[in-house]
Amino acid sequence: MSMHQPLSQERAPAYRRHYLDTLSMVERLHRLLLDVIKDEFERLGVLEINAVQALLLFNMADNEVTAGELRSRGYYQGSNVSYNLKKLVDMGFMHHQRCEIDRRSVRVRLTDKGRDVHKVVSDLFDRHAEMMSDDAIIGGSSICAINDGLNRIERFWSEQIRYIY
Repeated sequence: MSMHQPLSQERAPAYRRHYLDTLSMVERLHRLLLDVIKDEFERLGVLEINAVQALLLFNMADNEVTAGELRSRGYYQGSNVSYNLKKLVDMGFMHHQRCEIDRRSVRVRLTDKGRDVHKVVSDLFDRHAEMMSDDAIIGGSSICAINDGLNRIERFWSEQIRYIY
């Protein structure tokens, strides 16, 4: 039994269009975010790391996690976690160590070099947040409303994955 009220026949097509517009915007914003990060590192002459890897390092911050936790905690949005982890370890951005309790599990954390990347991305985001608020590109209450809506979509999708009606 469904707990939601169905949309009227007149409103359903319009809502579907808005929903698809939102999905498209989320995809475009993610790609643009990666381009912004890539451009920042190119501007700084740092070419050994890609934007996906830099974002992973930013999201990890000072946490020590297993590879499996990277996705479950939302630190990593890519499809090939083990490839990027291996690259980041090989390039000296992350340190890895076998877990004492479960020897099959590997824990990872940022090295000083990884923390430097984290700082570059953090500084970039700080500048953007300041510029956006100074220019009133999106007001505080508006950005909170956007975040609330996106959080509700995230919860809805998570429930769709976990439960079959």
